[in-house]
Amino acid sequence: MKAVCLFFELHQPLRLRRYRFFDIGNDHYYYDDYTNETILRKVSTDCYLPTNRILLDLIKKYNGQFRVSFSLTGVLMDQLETYAPEVLDSFREIAATGQAEFLAETYSHSLACMASKEEFIKQVNKHSETLERSLGIKPVSFRNTEMVYSDEIGSWVADMGFSAMLTEGAKHILGWRSPDYLYCNNINPKLKVLLRNFQLSDDIAFRFSNREWSEWPLTADKFASWMKKRGKDAELINLFIDYETFGEHQKAETGIFEFLETLPETIMKNTEYSFKTPSDVINEFQPVSAIKVPNPVSWADEERDLTAWLGNDLQDAAFNKLYSLAQRVERCHDKSISTDWKYLQVSDHFYYMCTKFFSDGTVHQYFNPYESPYDAFMNYMNVLSDFEIRLDSVCAEEPDNQEVIGLREKISQVEEELNERVTEIRKLRARIKSMTLSSTKASGSVTVKKTGEQVSIKTKTKKAAISKKK
Repeated sequence: MKAVCLFFELHQPLRLRRYRFFDIGNDHYYYDDYTNETILRKVSTDCYLPTNRILLDLIKKYNGQFRVSFSLTGVLMDQLETYAPEVLDSFREIAATGQAEFLAETYSHSLACMASKEEFIKQVNKHSETLERSLGIKPVSFRNTEMVYSDEIGSWVADMGFSAMLTEGAKHILGWRSPDYLYCNNINPKLKVLLRNFQLSDDIAFRFSNREWSEWPLTADKFASWMKKRGKDAELINLFIDYETFGEHQKAETGIFEFLETLPETIMKNTEYSFKTPSDVINEFQPVSAIKVPNPVSWADEERDLTAWLGNDLQDAAFNKLYSLAQRVERCHDKSISTDWKYLQVSDHFYYMCTKFFSDGTVHQYFNPYESPYDAFMNYMNVLSDFEIRLDSVCAEEPDNQEVIGLREKISQVEEELNERVTEIRKLRARIKSMTLSSTKASGSVTVKKTGEQVSIKTKTKKAAISKKK
């Protein structure tokens, strides 16, 4: 039997309000509540609720044959609790069927893995706890923010106890190999790695409504035939898709919902594939080999790297400034500081600063509240400046400048020199003591030359008299 793994990502950032220079130090609220609520309600109505309804019906209709997986960011769940609790209720209903798997990820949908292992682990743990509390699910599989993956990141995830991780089946990491098999982490083989089939996934996510596409219109029958053709050289096809594909990126009038409703039956009827979750896959398949990914990959843009978030000076400056505050935030126990720290790490803030255009430019404008990357940068840095002022007021910076570091180094050098002198003195004392004991066993005198001096030792019974002669 062959498997198809259908996975959906769900995320919405908390967008920042227009934060002016003169707000710094005066106004500590950073979020555009009106925009955030408006967008979330729109996406819930157009995408989340109708798509959840279709998937729930499919799960019930096929009685265990149709299985699906999700990843909901912590930032999204926070907003759903406030603005659209009915969406969370619909996900609880799906979770209760036992036919859906919910994956762990970073709570803030952040790039903490590129800055701080400790912060990364902290966010993953918080997200897992939130899933268990909100949906009654304890995740065993993992999907990092935007599918970011490397050998090292995968080894961290394995050490945290996860069994499977999802990432992009990028051409430059696969070479001649196919994404349609199960792989394992190159450092810790215990972690199984599922690779996204980007061609088939993007046929649905990006090309479905493109009338200039040679394969338009895409039907369930046509899609199933493509999967069947791949069957000779594949045992696992991973369709990893942004949930907002349904009803948001691809509007209802394009026929995307009808496509989703008919796809499972068409695949199960006309191909050898059955629907599995990541946990099912790693229990039923063996990895064909380790996959080597020395440098991070993602599912973004044509490059499949991190340049969508960390590709220019604006992004790097903002990112480095943010995480330079990490240790101080860790020492701070102020609730409002912790909350804002969580939301300021959302990767979308850096995505809005992207200066890439051409084929990827339209993607970067989706729900983008800024007129330019420079506006996004200035707004974010104003917010970060105010955040640092607040942090200073409750958790002052430790004096750890270069001067102090230099003094510490000098003190360390002096201590080493003193230790060396003490060792030499101890050796000399031990040598003199040894010579003294030897002389007591002999009669007469012995002469010992030591640094130009002569030491005459005479023994009388058990006492020795030592006289120095220049």
